Amino acid sequence: MAAMPIRYPAPLRPGDHIGVTSPSSGVGDALWGRFTYAVQCLRDRGFEVVVGELNHAPSHVSGTREARAAELMAMLLDPSIRAVVPPWGGETGIDLLDLLDLDAVAGAEPTWCVGFSDTSTWLTPLTLTTGIATIHGQNLMDTPYAVPDGILHWVDVASTPVGGELVQHSPGRFRSGGWDDYAGNPTISRMTLDGRGTWTRIDPGHEGEPVTLTGRVVGGCVETVGFLAGGRFGDTNAFAAQHAPEGLLVVLDICEWASYDICRTLHAMRLHRFFDAATGVLVSRTNAPGRDGFTQHDAVRDALGMLGVPILADVECGHVAPYLALVQGASTTVVHDPEAGTYTVTQRLA
Repeated sequence: MAAMPIRYPAPLRPGDHIGVTSPSSGVGDALWGRFTYAVQCLRDRGFEVVVGELNHAPSHVSGTREARAAELMAMLLDPSIRAVVPPWGGETGIDLLDLLDLDAVAGAEPTWCVGFSDTSTWLTPLTLTTGIATIHGQNLMDTPYAVPDGILHWVDVASTPVGGELVQHSPGRFRSGGWDDYAGNPTISRMTLDGRGTWTRIDPGHEGEPVTLTGRVVGGCVETVGFLAGGRFGDTNAFAAQHAPEGLLVVLDICEWASYDICRTLHAMRLHRFFDAATGVLVSRTNAPGRDGFTQHDAVRDALGMLGVPILADVECGHVAPYLALVQGASTTVVHDPEAGTYTVTQRLA
């Protein structure tokens, strides 16, 4: 059976409507200045921004699960809204998954959906179940940042024509810790990239060696997607059979769990066959701690080293700035050549 093509939303153009809603956590009063500034940045780029009713933070979530699911579904099914971007992730967005009508989403004109962290909880299932491409990386609150050389802004990624090509590379710089003070400086637009370093190959027996990987990107935040592996919302094998016979490049964003927790979760994902179709694994740089000399790299090697596929760590695909915007579902080639200093991701929207 021939593979079913990935469906790519139409490229964003000035005048298009972008929806902003918080399917998980909303924004508190102290950081509302950053929220309004980020919305204005999109308007300054020529977009009409539709701000949903559920963006504040009355608790750890922006509203009841029914209300959050309804607002997200309304934006996904509204043909005038061409992209949806939450302020950020959160904690318990998993509670609305069974309320999302993904069959209706599959039958509608596709909409660009963007974000990372807890946003992965619904973003990745959307791609896996519908075959619609999504963008892992950068949230609304990150939108005002000028991205460094080598990294594309999510708006530019979403503006790429179907059939087009995206090329990004590691800038070799990262933020060494912490978050910018949005409360004290809501209009900050330059990332603090005070660390030096780039990708590291860590699969056993091949540490530091060059490699070229190909496949279609899927994945997300380990602390949230890990709970979906093997179920109907995290069935990578069904997705690969339908859309990616060439295999999958699995992206793992490690947010905050310590190394033992990450190790257990990745073992569980492996046992639930999340990596069966993997041709390689891309692991984010993380500020999450190791324990007792057991590092985050050790955790990944322990759980996934037996897969026999290349593993690249310290990739800019997670919570540590800069934030690499990767199209889930796109045909992707990753080149890692430390001797030549080449660290490149090329994605084709085909």
